[in-house]
Amino acid sequence: QGKGLFATKNILKGETVFVERPVVSSQFLWNALYNYRACDHCLRALETAEENAQRLLGKSSLVLPHPEQCSIRKDLHQQCPRCQVTYCSAECKQAALEQYHQVLCLGPSRDDPTHPLNKLQEAWRNMHYPPETSSIMLMARMVATVKQAKDKEWWIKVFSQFCNKTANEEEEIVHKLLGDKFKGQLELLRLLFTEALYDEHLSRWFTPEGFRSLFALVGTNGQGIGTSSLSQWVHACDALDLPMLQREELDAFIDQLYKDIEKESGEFLNCEGSGLYVLQSCCNHSCIPNAETSFPENNFLLHLTALEDIEAGEEICISYLDCCQREQSRHSRNKILRENYLFTCSCPKCLAQADDADMTSDEEEEGEGETDDAELEDEMTDV
Repeated sequence: QGKGLFATKNILKGETVFVERPVVSSQFLWNALYNYRACDHCLRALETAEENAQRLLGKSSLVLPHPEQCSIRKDLHQQCPRCQVTYCSAECKQAALEQYHQVLCLGPSRDDPTHPLNKLQEAWRNMHYPPETSSIMLMARMVATVKQAKDKEWWIKVFSQFCNKTANEEEEIVHKLLGDKFKGQLELLRLLFTEALYDEHLSRWFTPEGFRSLFALVGTNGQGIGTSSLSQWVHACDALDLPMLQREELDAFIDQLYKDIEKESGEFLNCEGSGLYVLQSCCNHSCIPNAETSFPENNFLLHLTALEDIEAGEEICISYLDCCQREQSRHSRNKILRENYLFTCSCPKCLAQADDADMTSDEEEEGEGETDDAELEDEMTDV
């Protein structure tokens, strides 16, 4: 739990509290495995809604009604001329080039498995199966940003705002990725990270303890980002003023489309990544949050929206847990929070359930009989 964020005025339910751009962000390396295409800078989906639906459904003949409701402008897409990384616009291409891409551009070595950056990414993929919740490339972009910057100390100060504790010594909690059983993986990643990106100004980030702190920083503060041109199209269709019969037909079509996609593609539907947000990272957790984050603009712009009326001076709290996790027992919720965020929750819901038996959820009970190898793999999937 950080310093907290408090409302400076009364905020009504449904009102946008703030919109924030990340200090740095990166899409997950597993996007490519699922053929997801997102802007390498802002994570805007690059497919049209129809292309998105066709791929997820495995049906190239699918035609979406109201194609004009899709906001993707493929005519604006641009690539880096050296490494062919794709951007949604000239603005994103230029922003990436100015902040970090000069350091990270692979040029003609893009497909060379011996290039240090490719070795680093391949090691991460082998250690960290989907779903990802952070990325080694977020750390790489942090380093690249400092390396490219004229005022390096200013950027180092920006990154130092984020909590990077590897352990909560008062409660004897260690971040779950930094326990003894991951020492080998972390050391390999550190050596590859150093080979690919070492910089004298950031020498402390490349020491064993500094690298652990960097890992803790992105693990604790990294905010997941999900974008989808299909969901954008659905929201735009929902806003259409249609005759009742047409509205019912369109709603039925969309409902069936999502059912068919879920059957065909499962749960990995969005382009996904993570970013570091200064304001959002100040928000403390509650199991009954009064605000939530979303990405309604189909890019990395984070919108924080009030879930209920918030009075001036009241703390703005989000949930670090997803909807399913929030429904689990207090014991299960706090296990996740301790391992990932190094604290025990004392929100009103947790205090009200303080006398409940320390029962884990059914899913955890089923998993307790797994082998150490399976447990290791599960833990690595939850960075």
